[in-house]
Order: sequence, then structure tokens, then C-alpha cells
Amino acid sequence: MEKIKVTLVRSIIDKPKKQKLTVKALGLKRINHTVVHSATPQILGMIRKVKHLVKVEKVEN
Repeated sequence: MEKIKVTLVRSIIDKPKKQKLTVKALGLKRINHTVVHSATPQILGMIRKVKHLVKVEKVEN
């Protein structure tokens, strides 16, 4: 399965609680924190909800 790298680039201060919980569920803790996930429909849906807060890149194998 394809891997993607997700980086938090904007603060979650003053964002709705659902967006804060989505960022936390993705495993992001602070600005410039990066995690690698498999590109499953569930992960892609979470990224879509907070796309204005994160940067997404494909991981080369």
C-alpha cells in the first residue's frame, strides 16, 4: 500500500474541537511534526478534513 508523509504546518489553536481531535488521531503533536501513514480511505478522509492545516507528500520507496 502507498505510504504518505503528513506534516502539521499550521496551529490548531482556535480551531473547532473536531479538527483538533482529527489532528490528534493522525498522530500529529506540534507544528512541523511529521508522521508516515498508509494511504487508506480512513486516513485520506481525516486528511481531507484538516487539509488546510497539514502538508501531504508521497513517500518514495
